[in-house]
Amino acid sequence: MPLPPYITHQLKDKNRYQTVYAKHDGSAAAPTAGLHFTPELLEAIKAKGVNIAHVTLHVGLGTFRPVKVEDVTNHHMHSEFYIVEEDQAKLINETKQRGGKIVSVGTTSCRTLESATDDQGVLHAGSGWTDIFIYPGYQFKMIDRLITNFHLPESTLLMLVSALAGKDNIMAAYEEAVKERYRFFSFGDAMMIL
Repeated sequence: MPLPPYITHQLKDKNRYQTVYAKHDGSAAAPTAGLHFTPELLEAIKAKGVNIAHVTLHVGLGTFRPVKVEDVTNHHMHSEFYIVEEDQAKLINETKQRGGKIVSVGTTSCRTLESATDDQGVLHAGSGWTDIFIYPGYQFKMIDRLITNFHLPESTLLMLVSALAGKDNIMAAYEEAVKERYRFFSFGDAMMIL
């Protein structure tokens, strides 16, 4: 079972580090924001009229590599394989066209959606490799909101959430999380960025 480097103990239950909706083998890590969802919670969300779509990104170990350069534009992201099925792209595009909000569950889903969306805001079905690095200044093409866990300092994931909410807002949220003793990282608490 691939685990991020900060999980140093062996898991007794291998399903503990897997989402209830996982389908494909190949990722170096689970999309941890999805660990918060149960089949019952997903059914309750659907009952409220929310469309749920699925995409795949095979997370690589580069996701966990900290940014060690002064100029973030010099940081190299490793390529990761993604899949967007035709019916899922159609559902997401129709939701967006009707004025619905696209809520990404996790940074991996966000990176997949942003990689497969063109400059006109249309998500395209297909598969490919992405090395997208989202940091402050990035203009989001598809997602409107993000559910994500609290990430490591100096990580590309922290930069992604800062790009969506603004660095000052994220730092204030992190200060509150530390003060209130929220749990961080893979098995930690989640937040929704609006």
